[in-house]
Amino acid sequence: MQYIPIFSKLVEEFEKLPGVGSKSAQKMAYYIISADKSVAKAFADTLIEAKQKIRCCSVCQNLTDKELCSICAGDKRNRSVICVVEKPSDVDAIERTRDYNGLYHVLHGLISPMNDVGPDDIKLSELLVRVSENDISEVIMATSPNVEGQATAMYIAKLLKPFDVKVTGLALGIPVGGSLEYSDSITLARAMENRREI
Repeated sequence: MQYIPIFSKLVEEFEKLPGVGSKSAQKMAYYIISADKSVAKAFADTLIEAKQKIRCCSVCQNLTDKELCSICAGDKRNRSVICVVEKPSDVDAIERTRDYNGLYHVLHGLISPMNDVGPDDIKLSELLVRVSENDISEVIMATSPNVEGQATAMYIAKLLKPFDVKVTGLALGIPVGGSLEYSDSITLARAMENRREI
């Protein structure tokens, strides 16, 4: 295709989305350009409306279009347990299991000195306020099992020491349906550490 500056700019904007490479960005740009004008307008209007209306829950920092998210506003949850996650999509992942009935706290990031992200750059002070002002019995650290996730979990656990609260982490190991043959040594070691009685 001949060089069209505005088309190239559209492709560049799509490339900024996480997980979108240049080929996918071009496909999206071609789709928007080829679609009826009403489709493009509806897409643009929805983006603007979502950006204007969606915000963080005043309690757990999850995304919502109200003051409180539906989980914090509900009355059927165990309010003494808080599951700490990195991002809103982690809440969705845990909710899909239908096994957890407590509350959440979304950090919106992990401590990562290499990326200039410190404790003040994530929603950590809000968690400490919640634990200090409420009758919380357990905080579950459900951060990613990578270096930043583990460092963040350890840092938060240290901050929660003065409170009378149990701090736990998710068990790590071999996924259901996984094969020992293809598991890396760190995963196998964690699986052995976190073994349980059958």
